[in-house]
Amino acid sequence: MDDRPRRVVITGMGVVCPVGNDVPSAWSRLVAGESGIAAITRFDASRVESRVAGEVRDFDPEDFIERRAARRMDAYSHYAVVAARQAADAAGLDLAAEAEDVGAVIATGGGGLTTFERQSRVIFEHGPQRMSPFFATMMIPNMAAAYVSLDLGIKGPLGAVCTACAAGANAIGDAFEIVRRGAAVAMLAGGAEAPINETGLAAFGAMRALSTRNEAPREASRPFDAGRDGFVIAEGAGVLVLEELEHARARGARIEAEIVGYGMSSEAFHVALPDETGASQARAMRAALREAGLSADDVDYVNAHGTATPVGDVAETRALKIAFGARAPAVPVSSTKSMTGHPLGAAGAIEAIVCVRAITDGVVPPTINLTDPDPDCDLDYVPNVARTVPVRTAMSNSFGFGGHDVSLVFRRVED
Repeated sequence: MDDRPRRVVITGMGVVCPVGNDVPSAWSRLVAGESGIAAITRFDASRVESRVAGEVRDFDPEDFIERRAARRMDAYSHYAVVAARQAADAAGLDLAAEAEDVGAVIATGGGGLTTFERQSRVIFEHGPQRMSPFFATMMIPNMAAAYVSLDLGIKGPLGAVCTACAAGANAIGDAFEIVRRGAAVAMLAGGAEAPINETGLAAFGAMRALSTRNEAPREASRPFDAGRDGFVIAEGAGVLVLEELEHARARGARIEAEIVGYGMSSEAFHVALPDETGASQARAMRAALREAGLSADDVDYVNAHGTATPVGDVAETRALKIAFGARAPAVPVSSTKSMTGHPLGAAGAIEAIVCVRAITDGVVPPTINLTDPDPDCDLDYVPNVARTVPVRTAMSNSFGFGGHDVSLVFRRVED
């Protein structure tokens, strides 16, 4: 019996996000440096200080999900189901034949926050007897995973991760480990978020974490720029199909890339602020490289966490210098949150897709709005214009409130 860990590859991807509702359109806009951030239309934002967001546009859940079912789901589950369908279709798996060997890990940071807000108002205004019987199954953080399983009919391992802004990356890493140990032949993995409501904006606004550049929405998300004033909240979902390599080859699947490293660390520093030294974040990067059997010299591109918070961007710059040493200035690093905004628990999944496309296409998307670089953020952040460069190995960083640090490493399959 062969007890060696199985190799795990990506055979399908799906996305619903502020720059596009499928992978080809989202990728083309990211490469073009187009922002998906605009003034908020999801609700009346006049009472909150930050009135810009990365909203999903031109999306009607009832175009994909039967009306009654759609109305019993929160938007974060809508996004997850549609992205998962895209990923499963792209992978071409026979889900009916292998249902018990395919599972899902779908993450979120906040779950059904809009449902929570609306039903709280119902209680306060009309009393608890008027609460929807679907409140719990719309709001709790595991329901996106549950609905993906129900929608696709998959019956393998099923999980949900809730580690704030690191959640989507954690979900991919956890699914990677499930396939590596042989508990499933394939997993759908990613994250979903729908936090654009008065509660979400008020919560992060009270922390002074959000940009208030309301007069120029497309310029509001400015990672690594001296004029950055906080992140721009966003929504959406990203889902990838992670599949055992030999299983994918046996059925003639198109292989996009291989996931080779998953590193985690805990900062044990502060409930909301990052470890300013960068040492904790660097441990996650080094752990991912160590598991991959690679060194910093092998990395061709890093998709940064890069949220555009004053402290966070400096901490990540320091972390990259620790992890990459003397080579740090030579590694292209970009933050696609400059275009998507920050979709919280979905960010790591969407950005994993970016890394895979960078590998397959040999293009690194830019960090837009980087017009006045912060002297403390002095690495190659691919300012404003995409760059054509061979990418064999890419790293994605995700760091969450509470000190959750995650790095993923992806690599071109050449053997």
